[in-house]
Amino acid sequence: MLRVAVVGSGPSGVYTAQSLVQLDPEVHVDVIDRLPCPYGLVRYGVAPDHEKIKSLQSNLRSVLEQDRVRFLGDVEIGAGGVAVERLRELYDAVVYCVGAATDRRLGIPGEDLRGSWSATQFVSWYSAHPDAVDHGFVRGARSAVVIGVGNVAVDVTRILARGAEELSPTDMPQAALSALAASRVTEIHMVGRRGPSQARFTTKELRELGGLPGADVLVRPEELDLDPAYGDPSGLPAVRRRNTEVLRAWAERPAGGAGRRIHARFFLRPVAFLADSTGTRVAAVRFERTRPERDGGVIGTGRYEEIEAQLVLRSVGYRGVPLEGLPFDTRSGTVPHRAGRVLREGVAAQGEYVAGWIKRGPTGVIGTNRSCAKETVTSLLEDASMIVRTSPRDDPITGLRDDGIAPVEWAGWRAIERAEAALGASLGRGGVVKLPDWPSLMAAAEHGDSAP
Repeated sequence: MLRVAVVGSGPSGVYTAQSLVQLDPEVHVDVIDRLPCPYGLVRYGVAPDHEKIKSLQSNLRSVLEQDRVRFLGDVEIGAGGVAVERLRELYDAVVYCVGAATDRRLGIPGEDLRGSWSATQFVSWYSAHPDAVDHGFVRGARSAVVIGVGNVAVDVTRILARGAEELSPTDMPQAALSALAASRVTEIHMVGRRGPSQARFTTKELRELGGLPGADVLVRPEELDLDPAYGDPSGLPAVRRRNTEVLRAWAERPAGGAGRRIHARFFLRPVAFLADSTGTRVAAVRFERTRPERDGGVIGTGRYEEIEAQLVLRSVGYRGVPLEGLPFDTRSGTVPHRAGRVLREGVAAQGEYVAGWIKRGPTGVIGTNRSCAKETVTSLLEDASMIVRTSPRDDPITGLRDDGIAPVEWAGWRAIERAEAALGASLGRGGVVKLPDWPSLMAAAEHGDSAP
């Protein structure tokens, strides 16, 4: 019997577990996460008003409830937790699906001024990630700049522009809902350094901005005209061609009288964040106008524009971080591998594998993780004859407990779900409301032993 640990319970981790039990009738999988809650970015990265995408949790749940799959939450791997070497002692093989846990930086002056945050920090706050810090994101802000034109940038723009009545039925934590309800942000600028034909948002996400009841979307025709693809969009991929059609329609319609305005801006590259009179808080962002080059890149024109902002959210991509005990390529932000096999000094390490963003970088959509996981699992099972131990092995959870670790198992997670449903009912919000911090999550998980 092959015992495999999958580190990370987001889509890549769960799809890895699914492939393992589908392709090997005897394998047993422990899906390990440092949080007491499963689902990774599906729980803590998908916007709370995207119920259809969040419903993917039911598919992930069906995998984690299988007989040969077990969820072990609140287990840290690496520094301060279970060492990589110890994990290899407990399991026949380990697949690391730890994602890309940090944001890329812009590397420009003023980036660390108060009021300048990564989009991930903002998303974690309104998604109730237990590590999130309430930085008072919208407090005192009238104008916001979102740097980036991908789906995450569209998400945070949309959340800033939504009204409290629209967000109340979601699972957003109460403190974030109250703060957004009191927000005085009326101007939201979503800015890309390249043209609209190269923006990475999907058409569905983009169109949602135009359907917000309390916001107008403004697009400058002259910025669309800078993009050569707008003259002949026929050569664009279908999704980007549809994006150009949506943006063109918005540019041609007159502005309404909504209380909030979303400005979709293009060909502007941030060069500095400007401080207020105290020198501590952001007051504006300086951009350089860019123009397209034939190779698809852009070049600065030497013309500048400043956009007022008391809140700046940087959404320019994710990056993997090293896990103590594993090799790491600092250039790509990934673990070196060959078809999912971890490479140590160029040689495949026995029993160590990767899948998901830590394997391939932060690319693709949720479904991309299926094929990525299958490739890794295929490699693992091809290696099984070399890594399966002939002698019986104790249940790894016994070893974890001997090391003083008490994982949150599935019953504990179900208790958290019940507590969040009860919280939503007590607040009169008509659904689940997430518990926002470690103490409340762990207190709820302790009731798991009494779960039906």
